[in-house]
Amino acid sequence: MTQTTLEGFDTPDELREFPHGRFEIIHLAGVSLGRATYQPGWKWSVHNAPTVGTALCHAPHTGVVLAGHGVVVYEGGERLDLLPGLAFHVTSTPHDSWVEGDAPYVSLHVLGPRPPA
Repeated sequence: MTQTTLEGFDTPDELREFPHGRFEIIHLAGVSLGRATYQPGWKWSVHNAPTVGTALCHAPHTGVVLAGHGVVVYEGGERLDLLPGLAFHVTSTPHDSWVEGDAPYVSLHVLGPRPPA
């Protein structure tokens, strides 16, 4: 018998909200996926750093850009422009990121295996 599962980001399993952004997570077939939506004006070092407790983000990110223009700048100065249709892997090297322009930035993230229940 075929078992198909459908999940939607409109009713995520987890929701992380912060100023100018949100991150919705769904768990599907043993994998966790996230959808990031950041509004114009969002910047990691301004809006997320105070909660995380580090000046720059240290988490790796793998995904694809769905809409908008995101920018990642590593502590050494290397800049990545994340644009619709591009798949990306941002390493755990400390980096800042922000929304460029006046449109929301939306990306889909592969988070890896689903955490145990």
